[in-house]
Amino acid sequence: MYQVIRYPIISEKSNLVAERHKQFMFEVAPDANKSEIREAVKKIFDVRVLSVQVLNRKGKRKRFRNAMGQQSSRRTAFVRIHKDDDIDFSQTLG
Repeated sequence: MYQVIRYPIISEKSNLVAERHKQFMFEVAPDANKSEIREAVKKIFDVRVLSVQVLNRKGKRKRFRNAMGQQSSRRTAFVRIHKDDDIDFSQTLG
């Protein structure tokens, strides 16, 4: 389960979406599929998952001291939970 979900993405935008739509963002493994992500969130946080959307972000090419490099690619999952459930990251991460 912890190989599927790497860490939650906590930002101003993700907090706003979480408050309004009960949708949380997670950095996930590149080979994880939606059903694996759904089961991992259910077991780790004990919530009812309504939907999972996945976004693949290709790493950007960057220049550093006249040498070209590339950032690593990322896979982000947007998990929407039931309106009566909640995830508290302060207790989970602390």
